[in-house]
This record gives sequence, structure tokens and C-alpha cells, in this order.
Amino acid sequence: MSRIAANPIPYWASAGKTREVFEEAFADFHAIGFTAVKADVPEGMTAADYRAWIGGYGLSPSLSLFNSPFDDTVTVAGEVEKAKHFAEDQVALGLDRTMVSSMAVPERLEQPAVGAGFDEGRLARAIDMCGAVCEALKAGGLRPLHHSHIGGVFETEHEITRLLDDLGPGVIGVGPDTGHLQWAGIDPAAFIGRYADRMGGIHIKDVFPDHLTGSALSYREATASKRLWAEPGLGVVDFDAVLAAIPESYDGDFMIEVDEPSVASKLESHEMSFAWARRTLSGRVTD
Repeated sequence: MSRIAANPIPYWASAGKTREVFEEAFADFHAIGFTAVKADVPEGMTAADYRAWIGGYGLSPSLSLFNSPFDDTVTVAGEVEKAKHFAEDQVALGLDRTMVSSMAVPERLEQPAVGAGFDEGRLARAIDMCGAVCEALKAGGLRPLHHSHIGGVFETEHEITRLLDDLGPGVIGVGPDTGHLQWAGIDPAAFIGRYADRMGGIHIKDVFPDHLTGSALSYREATASKRLWAEPGLGVVDFDAVLAAIPESYDGDFMIEVDEPSVASKLESHEMSFAWARRTLSGRVTD
């Protein structure tokens, strides 16, 4: 059965991915009751050492993410090589799938959620590069799942569906982020329903309405406002519809992700999120 997992992004987003930062996050997750955490093996640490480290907090590895700009700042050969090494670590952790995303195109971080600077040629090249990366991940033992994210080359509904439809289910599945879809003006439940047979993971993420339309703020400014990301149930994502769209056969985890808590502390944010998940996902997750 699926688990409630946590992504420690609010701990390291501003403080950096240090051992001390992760230890704070893992201690909080253990105290709250989480049993699974996004698998991010720190540079210089082996997969075995990482698994033992998080195991000391009662945590197991959960779905991670391979990130690439998929643009002309990187090469196909270079990204494929990165994917091979990434797959080795993830498989060593006992995982069989990963999310794949693009999230760092500068002009789109400055003008988020509107498809800034759209270029058909760039999109076509990005789809081809993503396909090559997905094939490398598959060869390494991982099922690739596209993860929707504002700020990347696959930001709008047109770009995401082009990627998924052009590559097809044999190359890439779906690991949606409900908050990023909502911010992009995409109905998360309808999107999940369209690609339900390809779904292998999900980030449970909520958003306040404040910056969803007509905002002049950059991605980072909107995040820092504490009025973009919301603890699940506090924002505008229709999670009843989302859960209804997820097939009963879904066997992935439900990963909580609140990039910037709207409340006073990271611990409080995750306590609220975990309590919501236990109530809302009852019958679909392990205790």
C-alpha cells in the first residue's frame, strides 16, 4: 500500500543541503510519524550509507526526482550520463521509479506560469532530450514519470501534453504536482484523469489564490511571500476531485510538499500536513 512521504525542501531551500539541515528534517519527520522521505543522496555519500542514515530516523527512501533544464545549456550526452549515475543510486535504494522535471529556465522564473519566451524549436529539442534521458533511466531500472513544475520548459498545458503525447506511455509516465498544475491554470483532477493509466507518483501540494493570476512577482518572490504554497487543505486545490481521479490501482506514495510553509515553523507545517493526509487518505495509505 502507498505511504505518506515527505519532501524536506523547506528545510534546505534557503539553508542548503548540509548534513545538519537534513538531520533536523529527519528528526522532525520521525517525531511526526512519517515513514518515508524523498530520496536525495548527498554528494559524496553512497546509497547504502544514505539508506542507513535515514533508517536511523525510522525513514525509508521514497520517489526522488531527476532535474534538467533540457535546454541548450546542457547536452544530451551529458544529461544521459547524469541519468545513468542517478539511476544507479536510486535502484540501490530499492526504488523502481523517478520523477523527471525541468524547473530552471531564467525567464520563466522571472515570469512564472505563463509560458514566457515560448519557442517551438526549443520545445521540440527539449522533448527529444527528455526522451533520451528517459530511455537511459529505463535502461538503468527506473520508470520515468514526468513531474509538472513552474519555471521549466514543460510549464504550460500545451507543453506538458506535447511532451507526454509525443513520447508516449512506453517512454514516460506521469508524476503530477497538484500545486504546480493549479498555478499553471491546469485542473489537476482533469489532468490526472486524462493520464491516469500512466500515473506512478504524485506530489500533494496546495496553493493559495493570491498569486495565481495577474501577479507581477517572480517565482522566488511569490514563494517568499508565504501566500503561494499552502499546507494541503488550506488552498484552492480540489483534493476530493484529485483523489477521485487517481485510479484504485495506483501503487505510488503520496508525497507531501510545501516549499515555503505558510505557518510559523517547518515542524508545524509538516504536522498539519501529516494530520491532513492521515484523515484524507485513509484507506489508501499504510498507517
